[in-house]
This record gives sequence, structure tokens and C-alpha cells, in this order.
Amino acid sequence: MVTFFTVIHIVCCALLILLVLIQSGKGAEISASFGGSSQTVFGSSGGANFFTRLTTGVATVFMITSVLLTIASNKTKQSIMEGRVSQRQTTTNTPSPSGAPVVIPPAAPATSPTNSK
Repeated sequence: MVTFFTVIHIVCCALLILLVLIQSGKGAEISASFGGSSQTVFGSSGGANFFTRLTTGVATVFMITSVLLTIASNKTKQSIMEGRVSQRQTTTNTPSPSGAPVVIPPAAPATSPTNSK
């Protein structure tokens, strides 16, 4: 299932990039890039509504797949800190090879330097 959502996500990403690059700035008609000056390619309203709606739909699918992939990745992996805490506990409780228990000395308190004049 994660593979399916990943493929959909990548396709939406590529399509979204292409849709944004195809759209021209405000005031410039898309029909001008195809050689038409006064005629519109996508009907009387032009391609603005079509591309705007298509971009909105693809962006919505992209966001939904982003959320679904995030949820799926959180369910399959455990926290990094869980392994570190259990590993640290096992290393402090194990005896040394000589048979004596391992003693970890406490950290020395930090001293602040004093200025003597």
C-alpha cells in the first residue's frame, strides 16, 4: 500500500511541476504560445479555468498522499531513542570480563574560573 501511495505521490509531483510551468503569467494567454492571437485554444473562456482547476486537484491529491505517507511511515518505524535507552541500560548492568562490576564514575562538577587580581 505504501508503494502505491509513493507512486501516486511521485506522479502528482511531476504533473504539478508541469502544470505550473505550462501556465503563463497573468495577462498572457496560453493560446499565444500555440500561434493563435485572437482565438482561444480551449474555448471561449480560455484555458485558465481548466488549468487552474486541474492544478488545484493535483495539489490536493499531492497533499493527501503526503499526509498518508507520513502516517504510514510513523506506524512502521520505532523511535531512535528507544533503542538507545535500552542499549545503555544493558551496558551499565553487565559485568566486565574480569568478573568485577562496571563502575561508571560520576561526572566532575563544573567549576567556574575566578579572576584574581
